[in-house]
Order: sequence, then structure tokens, then C-alpha cells
Amino acid sequence: MSNNYDVIVVGKGNAALCSALAAKDTGAKVLVIEAAPKDDHGGNSRFAGGVMRFAYDSVDDLMKVTDITEKELAETDFGTNTADEFFDDLFRLTQYRTDPDLSEILVRRSLETMIWLREKGVRFVPNFGRQSALVDGRRKFFGRLPIEVSGGGAGLVDFLDKSIEKANIDVVYDTRVVSLIMDGCNVVGVNTHHDGQVIQYHAKSVVLACGGFEANPEMRTKYLGHGWELAKVRGSRFNQGDGLKMALDIGAAPYGNWSGCHATGWDRNAPEYGDVNVGDKFQKHSYIFGLLINAEGRRFVDEGADFHSFTYAKYGGEVLKQTGQFAWQVFDSKVKDILRNEYRIKFVTKVTANTLEELSEKLEGVNAEEFLNTARAYNASIKAEVPFNHTILDGRGTTGISPPKSNWAQALDAPPYEAYQTTCGITFTFGGLRTVADTGQVLDVHLKPIPGLYCAGEMLGGIFYFNYPSGTGLVSGSIFGRIAGTSAGKSAIAEN
Repeated sequence: MSNNYDVIVVGKGNAALCSALAAKDTGAKVLVIEAAPKDDHGGNSRFAGGVMRFAYDSVDDLMKVTDITEKELAETDFGTNTADEFFDDLFRLTQYRTDPDLSEILVRRSLETMIWLREKGVRFVPNFGRQSALVDGRRKFFGRLPIEVSGGGAGLVDFLDKSIEKANIDVVYDTRVVSLIMDGCNVVGVNTHHDGQVIQYHAKSVVLACGGFEANPEMRTKYLGHGWELAKVRGSRFNQGDGLKMALDIGAAPYGNWSGCHATGWDRNAPEYGDVNVGDKFQKHSYIFGLLINAEGRRFVDEGADFHSFTYAKYGGEVLKQTGQFAWQVFDSKVKDILRNEYRIKFVTKVTANTLEELSEKLEGVNAEEFLNTARAYNASIKAEVPFNHTILDGRGTTGISPPKSNWAQALDAPPYEAYQTTCGITFTFGGLRTVADTGQVLDVHLKPIPGLYCAGEMLGGIFYFNYPSGTGLVSGSIFGRIAGTSAGKSAIAEN
């Protein structure tokens, strides 16, 4: 294998694979460098649930992405996620801090990128299992997420991996990129470590798509703050922030919400890092139908503020702030049938009881008396005249308690009761590099393009602040990976 290429892509998750395929489409000779061994490749993408948030006006747009049967068409309300709805969700959740140029590209190019992924062999299917429900005999989607990748994030990596093989793109594994090679102000390659050796690879363009710093406890504490070293890591242990550090070392401009991240409720006894055999199933996203209880026996967030798709990525951080970094999710039997399937896996921290008093004694680490006070006050506060409807923001809330519960409030009064212990699971970090929005070229601290350097995926700063709409990360990685790869390839070919 030659050590000279037109384009080097660092990383092998969704954004990196899209970058490599796009660069290859320009006629460039491409190398992908992956820090993980082959068995562990795929970055955080491999651990993702696989839902895809993109703009669509009608089911006709969905048909451009996946095959939907006549029966499914007749029996399903797929809803919409128009560009305006997508913008509204993104602006609202990021408190209007999202970069206008990046968000414009994210929304406007989302459907065309989904179509491009399908052309590259990715298979999409309706997301019936997690984002829909039967209402009066008709399947109804909620949360504006009707499509997912077949096989989830692992399926996405596998589909793109097959395209990489078909395109004859070179890949090296178990190889950590440690620094960029410079020729004056130009990036012309990378220094790597492999099997105790230093190996150099040279190229006219380098695309960094090797993730954020979520697996690095030192960087989490430095940038996210005190206590973040205690979070579980939902995904890859190889996302150590190496790409960010090497780019900053040559004067790249940091950008975005460096003290922010995507973090969710995660099983208290899950392993330190993600388990590819379990995938995303350690998550616990049906908290909207129950109560979140901390060590003091009290509630600490509005569980029903919105669909989980719009709150789950920030509530993990709220759990981390609690004493002992844990919270119990408490449910009664009325909602058992609508809990998501991750509540029924083999590896779960769960207790059951026939009375609230019995349950209070089983909630390890919780003030039992105060929990009972919390549960009784909650039961007495519910707007019982408002009907419960889990497929909409039903307005069945509470009065006279703090924090309120805005939707889906039902008394805990139907045994048996179930409770699941969770902690914080960090998914990815929001801080990244500043780029030219429509090319992916990295800017330096004086906001001038760095010749030969591009980035995509988690390393791209400026899109997400404070919170995150579910399903946006994979789509963003594909869009900006494709943009960076195309730009890097065209630039490299122009030099030939």
C-alpha cells in the first residue's frame, strides 16, 4: 500500500465514510485511517439508534428515501417535518444560537443527502417501533421522525462500509493519527502510530472526522465542568479528542458550545463505554410517562415538557447534577405497554413492588419518606379532567407542585410499580472547529482557511447548543461529511 494519496480521511464513522465516498466520487485516491481495530470500527455511529431527522413535506418525499407498501400508506399518518418545522425545532432547542449558515445547509440539504445515502446502498425503513402508536386503528407518527436506518447505527456503518469496499477505498485500522504534517501553512499529511511504529501518510487534503472528546475524562472535566469525568460513555472509547487537539495545535479556530454535550439517561450499571452487542438499549427514554426521582426523593425536571426527542439529550446532564449522579424512573402499570423496548432488555437495573411504600424501600440510595411525600403530592396535583394521550402534547399536567409536569401526568395508583435506575450517559460533545460552511474547510483563529484541512461530524462546531433534536446527528454527519469530502477531493484533483 502506498503512503501517498489525494485525500486522507481520519475516522471511520458515518461522517468519515461519507467524506471518503464523496472524495472518491471526484476521482481522488482516498485513504481512511481508523484508530480502532477492525472489530471495533465505526466510531459513535455504530452505537446510534439510527433515526434520521430530515425535512419532508409529504409521504411523497419519504418514498424517495424508502419503499413504503400500499398497506402502510393506507394505514399510516406519516405527518410532516417541513423545512419550517425543522428550523423551528432546531432554533428552539439551541436557544437560537445555532450557526445560521450551517443550519441552513443542514435543513435544506437533508432530504437530498438521504437520497444520496440510499444511492450509496443505505437501506431505510419506517420507524414504526419507537416513534409511532396506534390511534383509532391508524398508525400515527409523533416527534417528526418516521424513518430510521435498517439495523440502526451499526446498520448504517455496515451499508457505508460495503460502499467503501466496492469503491476500492484503502482503509488502515488500529492506527492512531497523532499530528498533522505541515508544509509551511499547508496541511500535507498525518503522522500516525501503529503497532509501536511511527508511520507518515501524505496527501493534498486531510478530512478530520474522528469524533469529539466524549471518551476523554480529562477533556470532559476541562471543558464540560466538574463531575463530567463521572459520566458513562454511550459510544466508542476511541473518541479521545485527538482530531480536535491536533487541529488546535496548528491554529485552527475553536467554535460552538464547548461546555455543552449530548447526554441522556443511561442504565446506572451499564459498562464504562458502549457495548456493540447492546447498542443504544441502555438508554431509558420513556421517563416522560413517569417520574424522575433523585437521592433526596424529589423530582428535579419537568418530565413531560415535550416529546423525549426534544428533551432527552439535555436531561442526562440534569441527572449528573444530582447527588450520587443517579435518578430512578418510576412508573405504574397503566403505562407498562407504552414503555419503549429498551425497558425489556436482559441487562437492566430494575425493581418492582405492589405498593408505593414497598417501592420506596427498594429505591436504593433514595430518601424513602421524602419519595412518598413527592409521590402523594404529585398524585394530588394532576389535572384529571384532561384526557391522557401519549401521541400528542396532551396538556394533562399538574398544578401547585414544582417542578410542574406539563404533559402525560397520571397518578401513580395502579400496581405493580416499576422503577429503573439511571445515570448520565454522554453521547457526543458540541464544541468543535469553525469551517467554511459550504466547503467544510477549517478556518484558523484569524478566520482564514487552512489549506488542505477539512472537518465533519462531531468535530464540526456551531450547530448544537444546550440541547439537540433527536435524529439530527447522523444526518448532519452525512451532509457535512459529503460536503467536506467533495471539497477535499476537488481541491486535491485541481493540484494534480
